[in-house]
Amino acid sequence: MDKALEFVRRNRERYIEELSALLAIPSISSDPEHKDDMMKCSEHAVDLLKAAGIENTKIHSTDGHPVVTGDWLHAAGQPTVLIYGHLDVQPIDPIELWDTDPFTAHIKDNRLVARGSADDKGQVYMHIKTIEAILKTSGSLPVNVKFILENEEEVGSPSLPKFLKASKELLKADIIVVSDSGMLAEGKPAITYGLKGLSYLQIELTGPNRDLHSGTYGGAVANPAEILARLIAKVKDENGRIQIPGFYDKVIDLSDRERELLGKVPHSDEDYMADLGVKALWGEAGYSTNERKGARPTFEVNGIWGGFTGTGAKTVLPSKAYAKVSSRLVPDQDPSEIAQLIENFFNENAPDSVKVKVTRFHGGRPVVTPIDNEYMKAAERALQESWDHEVYYIREGGSIPVVADFKTILGLDSLLLGYALPDARTHSPNENLHLPSFYLGIESLVRCLYYFKK
Repeated sequence: MDKALEFVRRNRERYIEELSALLAIPSISSDPEHKDDMMKCSEHAVDLLKAAGIENTKIHSTDGHPVVTGDWLHAAGQPTVLIYGHLDVQPIDPIELWDTDPFTAHIKDNRLVARGSADDKGQVYMHIKTIEAILKTSGSLPVNVKFILENEEEVGSPSLPKFLKASKELLKADIIVVSDSGMLAEGKPAITYGLKGLSYLQIELTGPNRDLHSGTYGGAVANPAEILARLIAKVKDENGRIQIPGFYDKVIDLSDRERELLGKVPHSDEDYMADLGVKALWGEAGYSTNERKGARPTFEVNGIWGGFTGTGAKTVLPSKAYAKVSSRLVPDQDPSEIAQLIENFFNENAPDSVKVKVTRFHGGRPVVTPIDNEYMKAAERALQESWDHEVYYIREGGSIPVVADFKTILGLDSLLLGYALPDARTHSPNENLHLPSFYLGIESLVRCLYYFKK
């Protein structure tokens, strides 16, 4: 292990050059004009895997963009680690807010700035270099390793579940390692052991068959915008608790141990409010801010509109009003069941003066890896030694649907080891990867593979 760690330290400059070449490929999965770039990026990833010593590399066709796999399976009697990552990136808009070309990586303030540097090419590359460092210095890995790299994560991974179902034997493993999350802060490593699920819907209310003059008809005809506001206001009580019948029925409460671990995560409500520019926080009573964000279900209005919203004045009573709403879910809430409960709530509480239409969009299941998982404990040791700092256990309010797919389709828990900092600007202009965290992150992954060994 020491030789591999020294190898990592000697090759930092080369890593920047190689990663910059990977980042230069504009693999924007949501844009059909970049279809060829998705294959080019997959081919580039295969070249990197082969150079590191990974065998049986293959690019698989799917109904959408390709999937890359590869393995090294010569550690007899040892666990098999499946490493997941994604090669596709978010669009670059608004381009005018980038300081430089998004696909020409450059270093500024000890950060590598480029689209995909943190999410997720940079973190995928870290795993590849981990394999290279060990094989180049010892000739063999302490455990068996498999890779699965997809190209559709940024558009919801639509092709991946089908691929997983058809490739169970190919992907058979003991644990999945995912590096698509982040650290708590610079110098403060974290293990994300829980992700929320998601139900996303659009609510449409229709009143009169056309927009009406608000003077002629106001007070005599129901205003869908007002009715929608009233319905949304009924969703939560004054303590922030969601009033949709059945919403909490399957929620698994936090254990005392989890509350203890989350309580250790540094947090200041005062600093949090100052950063957001608000004078007070609001949420479900009886829970801390960290618990609300990562471990309690939510209902949020993502957008609301109707009637005239242009410049100036137009006295109209709108025919329609809309809202986009989402619920972030925790175990054991089912996204389809929650979507149905939300739909029932709006249908049952709406007056006869309006018609309700609910459209369901995407969703995903919540997932939590048990905190006593043996691989999680090994990773904690690796992170602690690399940073010489306590490792924090966190639950993330966001969703990575593929992690739930790994559990339901492959039956595997996922270990989320992320190395992006909170100000990495993922999905935003000037996305960046903090280089000291990048370098130490590779060292921590080297240690992980050794500590995963039986």
